[in-house]
Amino acid sequence: MPPELIQDAPDTTSLPDRESDPFARLNAQQREAVEHGGKLPPSQQPPLLIVAGAGSGKTNTLAHRVARLVLEGADPQRILLLSFSRRAAADMGRRVGQVIAQVLGLAASDTPPQLHWSGTFHAIGARLLREYAKVIGLEEDFTIQDRGDSEDLMGLLRHDMGLSATEKRFPLKATCLAIYSRAVNTRQDLGEVLQQHFPWCCEWERPLGELFGRYVDAKEEQHVLDYDDLLLFWADMLGDAQIAQSVGQRFDHVLVDEYQDTNRLQAEILQRMKPDGAGVTAVGDDAQAIYSFRGATVRNILDFPGLFTQPVRLLTLEQNYRSTQPILHASNAVIADAPERHVKHLWSDKPSSQKPQLVVIPDEAEQARWVANRILAHREEGLTLKSQAVLFRTATHSAALELELARRNIPFVKFGGLKFLESGHIKDLLALLRLAHNPSGRMAGLRALQLIPGVGPATARKVLDLMAAAADPADALLNFGAPANIALQWQAFADTYALMRRASASWPTDILAARDWYLPQLQERYDDAQARAADIEQLAVLANGYASREKFLTELTLDPPEASSDFSGPPLRDEDYLTLSTIHSAKGQEWRSVHILNVVDGCIPSDLATGSEAEIAEERRLLYVAMTRARQYLHLVVPQRFYITQQTPQGDRHVNGIRSRFITPRMLPHFEDSLWFSAETNGARTPMPESVRMLVRQRARQSWNKS
Repeated sequence: MPPELIQDAPDTTSLPDRESDPFARLNAQQREAVEHGGKLPPSQQPPLLIVAGAGSGKTNTLAHRVARLVLEGADPQRILLLSFSRRAAADMGRRVGQVIAQVLGLAASDTPPQLHWSGTFHAIGARLLREYAKVIGLEEDFTIQDRGDSEDLMGLLRHDMGLSATEKRFPLKATCLAIYSRAVNTRQDLGEVLQQHFPWCCEWERPLGELFGRYVDAKEEQHVLDYDDLLLFWADMLGDAQIAQSVGQRFDHVLVDEYQDTNRLQAEILQRMKPDGAGVTAVGDDAQAIYSFRGATVRNILDFPGLFTQPVRLLTLEQNYRSTQPILHASNAVIADAPERHVKHLWSDKPSSQKPQLVVIPDEAEQARWVANRILAHREEGLTLKSQAVLFRTATHSAALELELARRNIPFVKFGGLKFLESGHIKDLLALLRLAHNPSGRMAGLRALQLIPGVGPATARKVLDLMAAAADPADALLNFGAPANIALQWQAFADTYALMRRASASWPTDILAARDWYLPQLQERYDDAQARAADIEQLAVLANGYASREKFLTELTLDPPEASSDFSGPPLRDEDYLTLSTIHSAKGQEWRSVHILNVVDGCIPSDLATGSEAEIAEERRLLYVAMTRARQYLHLVVPQRFYITQQTPQGDRHVNGIRSRFITPRMLPHFEDSLWFSAETNGARTPMPESVRMLVRQRARQSWNKS
């Protein structure tokens, strides 16, 4: 064990009576984490890493730790709590408030102390950059571009450089932004990023570097930041020792949730704010680090013990409150083969004789039929469809199942598809608000101006050029001499824009003005205008929950809803519906029954993610995450033949499935016998034909050899 790591065994002595002790419901390991530091002042509390296994009560533990700090006299306004999504931040804030109220013995009518600094990394970064804007040379009225606007700006600059007309294919605007984003978040050189993640773009390293330089200049000229800038500017701001000290001294305690999902920039921010780690608590699980495609790195949580100048205390949460013990036996066996990890062994007090199933299936069509049959069988046994889920590595893996579910009239919801801010009508209205907030924002202006009937790209660019050259861009827009054929339409827009810019207009007056002007344009632009108009109305309702236009635009850009239906809860498709989800989207969720499709090499792990040991290790963690979503029933399905879609001379083709390398022979005792199942018997076990038995044995030998 490294000398810089302090490993504490949990205190197993009896806990105080529950009526007199608000923390008595915690288990011994959770209580150790909650009481870390005792009554020491923050400056003397060593950094703490809580390795929280799946289903081990991580959120509950973190909420109680915050409550304990407040109970010991910590100022809630000097506690920084960082999460990774708006929903997680809101949930954590709510849980902390409930626990604090319970701990302090507050009445239901009393308001518990509020955490002023609780939110996502990006949201907190945006707030701090607003406060330190003058110090670091930022315009105070900067706006934040969403991914779509950033892509459009990248595409515009790409075209201006003549890169869209090259004889060889130059990376598209989305790829260019992805390269730029990865370089920013991983702190890697452009050449290194291209070689590791975009090798087909290596020949364009020099023009890409020039493009990114122009992109940075354009953002500065337009007083806009993109999503990645919020972390980049925050980290670079803390590179100044005086500013770093100023920011660090604002917080006695810094707590980070889901630390395994942080990138290099976020780890750098944490280290620069608290170089010695005093008062720092990080919670996470290296076994659930599955977001490297977003720039996250498992190295952050593995290397956490060496991040600060003083030793780190490590505590592990191993009691699982979600799954039965047989499911945990199988999950523990899978992750035990990880090449590098913080060792833990999940256990549960939920015994069961039901082992997870490893189901051998002839092909994908039979897989779809068997899964549908098993889902209906579970339903007859008392499991609602909502308590069941089907998980898969890639969205296309569920195609055959979706057809089967539709044929049988089994309602389902699939996580994925068009995100809320990718909807054209939402982007339209937000562009109007962004242009009102920051008249120098060219991408918002280009979209907003073209909403005016009769205004095309040429006129919009002419107006934007005039605005860029003017001392007061908003005044230049309002005084633009519109051609006679669009004079009335222009004046209607100008009147609305003037109202939105008026200092006396209170929020959300400006979004209501934008809505009233935009709805008639919506009728002309979209065939399904009625449905989209409902989204606009919901957006206006949502705006009432924010104190200002700035906060609304910032929060919605940083962590938008997945879809407009997020405003009003789950979509009303049926009284009950099944969940289909990629494994990445399923993280943090749980169901009584979970089916995992295509547990074969080529799918789990994906053929596209076996280029390095690090990629294969993450694929193992993906399977582990999928397995630990199950509470009572777990089914791993292994089709022996399935289609793959490839651009090859042979076109689409069948391949023979070999059980995933992550399910080794040593693990098979943790599963029900790998027997043949037939859809024709409604999911019941049937004797395996001898010819098929020989095929399965052959596949098994191949799998063993690979293992």
